[in-house]
Amino acid sequence: MTIADGVSLSIGNHVWSIGLNVILYIIIAAIVGVVAESIVGWRVPFGIIGAVIVGAIGAWLMTNVIIISGVGDINLWGVPVIRALIGSIILIAVWHLLTGGLNGRRRRRYRSA
Repeated sequence: MTIADGVSLSIGNHVWSIGLNVILYIIIAAIVGVVAESIVGWRVPFGIIGAVIVGAIGAWLMTNVIIISGVGDINLWGVPVIRALIGSIILIAVWHLLTGGLNGRRRRRYRSA
């Protein structure tokens, strides 16, 4: 009996491979995205899909774009959790500022009778 290492999808000349590492990365990105949403107190659009996107982009941002050296981190299956959380918090805070965070409190709109 052979256990598959991943799933390969071939369309034309393009081959996509989804292995256990990609699945674990997505799960960790979802957890980090949801935790970052709860820390900031602001939700991103599209629910859990938005949280996964924010978590994945936050991990990429803090490991490939903004590189902080000398900071210890928790690596789960190759994903730096603390740096991903910091990147996700930054992204959600920027999203909050861009979508009306500087306007103060949201006002209720009352329907006149």
